[in-house]
Amino acid sequence: MKLATLEHQARRRHLAVLGGFHPGPEDSAPEGTGTILMLGPDEPGFWPAFTAAPEYRDGQPDPMDRWSKRVIGGWAATLGGTALFPSDGPPFAPFYSWALRTGRIHASPIRLLVHDAAGLMVSFRGALALPARLDLPPAPPSPCEGCPAPCLTACPVEALSPEHYDLDACRDWLRGPGTDCMDRGCRARRACPLSRRHGRLDAQSAFHMRAFLGPPA
Repeated sequence: MKLATLEHQARRRHLAVLGGFHPGPEDSAPEGTGTILMLGPDEPGFWPAFTAAPEYRDGQPDPMDRWSKRVIGGWAATLGGTALFPSDGPPFAPFYSWALRTGRIHASPIRLLVHDAAGLMVSFRGALALPARLDLPPAPPSPCEGCPAPCLTACPVEALSPEHYDLDACRDWLRGPGTDCMDRGCRARRACPLSRRHGRLDAQSAFHMRAFLGPPA
């Protein structure tokens, strides 16, 4: 089994392999795992594919999580692996630390994860735990090296900083009138130069922002 083959299979499912690593005892991987691959949306085709899926159209809660479990779970079964999801828990799988282990994903100046291709728009639909120890390419440098860090000043209420995340200030801003964060996604995430080239559609960002904000208080 080669990484390139799995990347091709991922794209056929509107997913992207965002990185991988060989877990050790400290990584809380399923027993017998040789490689963990982190999976996210393959942009910009992911959103049209998802909105055409039955999970989006049936009116039931958590459509994207259910889509992920069907698609990634079915794929894992064909590979003899295990599908893992950030929504499963408690206990929750350590997706943040797994992401850092890939070497392709880093902690940004505002502490959110940043990916060498997706920028601050990186997100995870799940992970594959495979018994084989795949050959993985060397990781590129952090995309934050040499970047002027526009993410640090993009938030209109300064909710994101290297020291803290002011969740209340963020949600108060989102509930106010006329914020484009609700329609286009977080301004700090959009400020990342890589995010601007990534291809995520505004409709997908709006979907995630509505889920993040939750129902009216």
